[in-house]
Amino acid sequence: MTSAAAPARVLVVDDDPTVADVVRRYLERDGLVVEVVGDGDVALARALADPPDLVVLDLLLPGLSGLDVCRQLRLTLSVPVIMLTALGEEADRVVGLEVGADDYVTKPFSPRELALRVRSVLRRLGESAERTAPADATGVLRDGGLAVDVAARVATLDGEPLALTVREFDLLTFLLAHPRQVFGRAELLERVWGWTFGDHSTVTVHVRRLREKVEAEPRRPRRIVTAWGTGYRYDPVGPPASGTSGTSGTSGEGETAGDGGAGGGGA
Repeated sequence: MTSAAAPARVLVVDDDPTVADVVRRYLERDGLVVEVVGDGDVALARALADPPDLVVLDLLLPGLSGLDVCRQLRLTLSVPVIMLTALGEEADRVVGLEVGADDYVTKPFSPRELALRVRSVLRRLGESAERTAPADATGVLRDGGLAVDVAARVATLDGEPLALTVREFDLLTFLLAHPRQVFGRAELLERVWGWTFGDHSTVTVHVRRLREKVEAEPRRPRRIVTAWGTGYRYDPVGPPASGTSGTSGTSGEGETAGDGGAGGGGA
């Protein structure tokens, strides 16, 4: 990864030379250092040998697919990944998020929109998520066995490190910092990641992945629960921090009205 003073480095992985060149030029205009590769196997080797600050990854590639590259990266690296997917292939977008992609852009896409998404992810990587609840004396947000060091961008559960993507870390930090407050998916998109547009299923998938990492029983969550027809909230499982307050939302652990199902507290 680059130092704070150096330009961010982006690895663009796309086997279409025209698309890759357009993306490269737009990102370089933003002052980023861009490397382009067109093969999944080569991309994985390059990323592991010299980790970039962000990867723009096409779904369909020669050699390893984009999903396989992302899955392998997640075994060892927390580098942000923006997936490029075919227009209308919702299943591909959801699977991409589930294997660890931080965001996706559908083809055909506006290079300007992609550049905005890249800047958004890199900006969030370099700053702390918004928080209003007090941390402890060490600057760490805690609840039960869960601890989030916002400055160091490290989260642990019962002393064990959690392997979180950039999006997952930001979402967990925001919810933990606003206990017992309900937020709709559109509101989370804007307040956590600064998006005024985007597919709400992005939030749904990240919530589901977070539950798999912080809940003892992801299908019966105690921490990140669903408020019926409203959104999500964080319910502390340990004693609340001194001075912490929150507004209680609608109870229940079923799906929101737009989540396509009910029961079990799932996303």
